[in-house]
Amino acid sequence: MDGEVEVASAGIGGWHVGDPADARSAEAARRRGIVLDGAAQQVQRDDFERYDLLIAMDRGHERDLLAMAGKHRGKVRLLIDGADVPDPYYGGDDGFEDVLDLITKGCERLADDL
Repeated sequence: MDGEVEVASAGIGGWHVGDPADARSAEAARRRGIVLDGAAQQVQRDDFERYDLLIAMDRGHERDLLAMAGKHRGKVRLLIDGADVPDPYYGGDDGFEDVLDLITKGCERLADDL
C-alpha cells in the first residue's frame, strides 16, 4: 500500500505536543526497522475532514474521538475490535514490545479491511 495510504499520529491530550517519541518506544520500534522521528501532536477537529479514518488505541480514546467527530462519527474506529491497546508508559521495557505486537496485528487487520 506504499504511496496509497497516508498515516499520521496524534494524541487526544496536548500535554506532549512537540515532544519526540518516548525513548523506550523509539528503541523498540528501531529494533523492528521502524523510525519514530516525528513530534507529538494533538487531534484537531479539522482532522475529521482531512482523514478518511481516525483510529483509536483504546475505548476511552474512541469515546473522545466520537465526541469530537460530529457528523464524521463513521470515520472513528478502534484498532482492535472490542479491546484496548494498553499504554506501556508506566511499565517495563517489555511492555513496549507487547504493544508493538498488538499494533502490528491491528494494522495488518486494518490493511486487509482497506
